[in-house]
Amino acid sequence: MPTPSLRRITDHLPEVLFTPADDNAEAQRLVRLRKAGQIRPLYRGVYTSNLGADAADVVRRNWQPILAYLAPGAVLSHRSAFDTRPTDGWLYFSRAMGQRDLDLPGLNVRGIVKASRGALIGTDRPGASDTPYRGIFVASQPRAFLENLTKDKRLNARQLPRPELEARLEQIVAVRGAQAINSLRDDAREVAERLGLSVEFKALDGIVGALLGTHTAKALSSRQAQSRAQGMPYDPIRLELFEKVLQQLLAHQFAEVPEPARRGAPREMFAFVESYFSNYIEGTTFTVEEAQDIIFNGKIIPLRIEDSHDVKGTFDASLRDPYYSQPPRTAEEFLEWIKRVNAKVMQERPDKRPGEWKAQANQAGSTLFVQPDQVPETLRKAWDLMAQLTQPMQRALYAMFIVSEIHPFHDGNGRTARVLMNAFLSAQAQCRIIVPTVFRDDYLLSLKALSNNADATPYIRAMTIGQAWSSELDYDVTVPNMNAQLDACMAKKEDNRLYRLMSPKTKLPMAI
Repeated sequence: MPTPSLRRITDHLPEVLFTPADDNAEAQRLVRLRKAGQIRPLYRGVYTSNLGADAADVVRRNWQPILAYLAPGAVLSHRSAFDTRPTDGWLYFSRAMGQRDLDLPGLNVRGIVKASRGALIGTDRPGASDTPYRGIFVASQPRAFLENLTKDKRLNARQLPRPELEARLEQIVAVRGAQAINSLRDDAREVAERLGLSVEFKALDGIVGALLGTHTAKALSSRQAQSRAQGMPYDPIRLELFEKVLQQLLAHQFAEVPEPARRGAPREMFAFVESYFSNYIEGTTFTVEEAQDIIFNGKIIPLRIEDSHDVKGTFDASLRDPYYSQPPRTAEEFLEWIKRVNAKVMQERPDKRPGEWKAQANQAGSTLFVQPDQVPETLRKAWDLMAQLTQPMQRALYAMFIVSEIHPFHDGNGRTARVLMNAFLSAQAQCRIIVPTVFRDDYLLSLKALSNNADATPYIRAMTIGQAWSSELDYDVTVPNMNAQLDACMAKKEDNRLYRLMSPKTKLPMAI
């Protein structure tokens, strides 16, 4: 154990140190530091000044400079070219000459050493060149695909499975288009010529051709790739997310909350409040009095014709069947059902192509929604998962989320999703959910937690509160009386830092 003074000296040393081949003075300094107990060896010529940490942890943190020292110019290859880090304690590289295998604490490094397998630089096509990084290289994307397509049982451990490679290629088509995958194929052709990987290029060419519909799809093994080849591409990442959300909904038992306004004037009042807030949180803002004139008196607000029709269209969809209480029963009904709702809500906005699938990718902040060509099949597959859900609230929340997350239309996605959610609730005489303005951030942030972290807890909490609050309002009243209730509940407030959603019954903040 070094003395306190030596410990202070050690604190100023880098975590890993290397014996240089051409600096005898530095090499002797490391010998002295080791004898003084200030550093300890990790591998031949490799030392650490971190005397307390596990050696494997030090190696994992510093694998890149260690590899650059022990195998300078090595190319991260095979699965490591995609991972760009050790995976489960293994790292793979290729190089033209030198040592092949390195066994470090907590890390097994395996290489392919051939004269033709050094780094590719200065290629005719820039995309064919490997990327230099602090003494080593990362294989170019085309090289990574080719090396992972080599058929050799001895290489299986260092390669990604073929279905995963196909899925990665499919994602390139989905996100970046045919031009990007064709460019990758052209880059791969040069890589194959230089590295002697013609057999692998033929396999890659077959996969790319199948994905683009120019070759037969029989050779494809990935369901994701097969689906694209058949003209039915989908988003596998979203489906994984939907499965996680579904499992959390399955694990939650929701209390039954009977619908408080099933018929007559109370039902109209509920639809009025629902459509008012559903549009308000999307930026279509009116006063309650203006909304009353639009919905009940047929008034069109001057200079806001489209906004007026948005509110009226949402009201009609929230009030009348099939959108009120007859949700879809099959995947194909589902697709047509939401298209009709969107067409109704957005009918006065022809520039938004109401009721048609989006033609361009859309996003909110940093969240990129499902690619246009993946929308129909992603919706179908997401619907099929719903069969596992039995409770009305489970099905309602799942259905709302998949439409919100896929974002299948140019506009009106949120309103369409909420009409769908409430149809599942009304079908079982359960209380529909209204999202008031003061609760908007709770609602949107809960959706963000689902999208980014697959955490359904905030979503379940927010929607449970929303349903409870919606059930407590008195709907057998006039619009002015309803407006007074909303004011008393702080429902219309826009600053949730200053105001909380209050219970209509207890006059206390809503909570579960």
